[in-house]
Amino acid sequence: MAMTLGRRNISGMLRRIICASAAHLSPNTEKSAFVSALTRFQSSTSIVYPASYVPPTSLSRPPWPELPPYSPEEEARRHQALVQKVNALIEEGQYGRLFAVVHFAARQWKVTNEDLILIENHLDAECGDRIRMEKVLLVGGSDFTLVGKPLLGRDLVQVQATVIEKTQSWPMVHMRFWKRHRFQKKRIIVQPQTVLRINTIHISPRLC
Repeated sequence: MAMTLGRRNISGMLRRIICASAAHLSPNTEKSAFVSALTRFQSSTSIVYPASYVPPTSLSRPPWPELPPYSPEEEARRHQALVQKVNALIEEGQYGRLFAVVHFAARQWKVTNEDLILIENHLDAECGDRIRMEKVLLVGGSDFTLVGKPLLGRDLVQVQATVIEKTQSWPMVHMRFWKRHRFQKKRIIVQPQTVLRINTIHISPRLC
């Protein structure tokens, strides 16, 4: 026979079942069961913050740090002082070991004096010829760094190198094989290589 149970009847039955089971449990068992149930309840619930909630940080509440007003005259004065300082360091030669980032043979290279770079390409220059790398993106020393937008001026930085070796790469074998079809194709790839030595990185005191 089907029996219809209301919400009150179901809640009453559950309460009686819980009370009956609690009567047969020891105090330690009751504590552990309560803790496990509470843990499950806490893990199942998540904290929902409103859309306008701002996490408390040092910048989310006053007093906020006061920024000085922007002054074009003050900015121009600081820029001029910095340019004069860098020009003085360049004239006196107090910049340490220079380094540069150059664009050469479709790649960017970070180089300094007496560095060797291997280029996977053929150059028209012969061994012993000196070349100049004109696409300089960045140059720096111990106390300053000059960044181009995107390149530095040709009269500002000069990076010179020497071709010391022109050779070929190790043969690379490219093999295609199709089993049970009597098809195989072998290809040996050899790339020309050029080795350059960076001789000097010269910078002129012509900042403006």
